[in-house]
Amino acid sequence: MNVLVCVSRVPDTATRVEIGADGKSINNNGVKYILNPYDEYALEEGLRLVEKNGGEVTVCTVGADVCVDILRTSLAMGAEKAVHIKSEETLDSFSVAKNIAEVAKSANYDVIILGRQSIDFDSFQMVSMLGEMLELPSVSMVAKLDINGTLVTGERDIEGGKEIFETSLPAVISVQKGINEPRYPKLPQIMKAKSKPIDARPAIETEKYTSVLSMEIPAKQRVGKILTDSDSDINELVRLLREEAKVI
Repeated sequence: MNVLVCVSRVPDTATRVEIGADGKSINNNGVKYILNPYDEYALEEGLRLVEKNGGEVTVCTVGADVCVDILRTSLAMGAEKAVHIKSEETLDSFSVAKNIAEVAKSANYDVIILGRQSIDFDSFQMVSMLGEMLELPSVSMVAKLDINGTLVTGERDIEGGKEIFETSLPAVISVQKGINEPRYPKLPQIMKAKSKPIDARPAIETEKYTSVLSMEIPAKQRVGKILTDSDSDINELVRLLREEAKVI
C-alpha cells in the first residue's frame, strides 16, 4: 500500500502568541514549532496501514526551509520518504492543496491521509480540496478506519454522534484525535532519519483566494468571581444569575 501523509509545521500549543510588527502574523521570537498534533494521528494511521498491508509511507509538507525539522521527525517515526514543497511565502489553503495535489498526481498513492486540521490556521478545508482536485472520494473527521483490499469502512465524528461510512480506494481521508496513539521515535530511529534523503522541489505558482488582512488577540471580556457556600454568597450568586446573566 502506497500512503501519502500530509503534515504541517505549527506553533507549539503551549506558545504564548504575540502579534508581529506587521499586524498580520505572529511574532516568531522565542516560539517553538512542532509537527501539527492532528498530523501525528494521520502519520500513525498511515504507518499502521503499511505495517498491516505492506508498502511505504511518504510524508509531504509545504513551507519554508525550516519545515525540514517536521519531515525529519516524521521520518524518525517510520516514514520511508519525504517531499518538501519549498515556499518562503505563506500560501493559502487552496495553494497548499494545489501543490500537494501535484505531488499526489506524480505517484500512485492508494490513500492520502491528513490530520483533521492544522492548529494554527484551522481552515478545515484541505481534505475536501484535495478530493476535488484529484477527483477522489474524501472523508473527514474519521475516528475509526479499516481498509480491506480497496474497500474502506469506518466511523466519522458528527455533531451529536457517529456516522458509519463506506468508500473505496484511492481516497483522501482526514483523521480525528483518538483514532490511535502516535508512537514516539527512539534514538536509533532519530539518528537514522538524519541521513534519509528529502525530495525538495519548488512550489508551483497558483491563484490565491484568501489573504490575512490583520490579526488581533481576543479581548478578555469575562471576569471570574469566586463564591463560597455561605448564605451571603449564595444570595449573591442568585442575584448575579438573575440581574447580570439573566438566566433566571
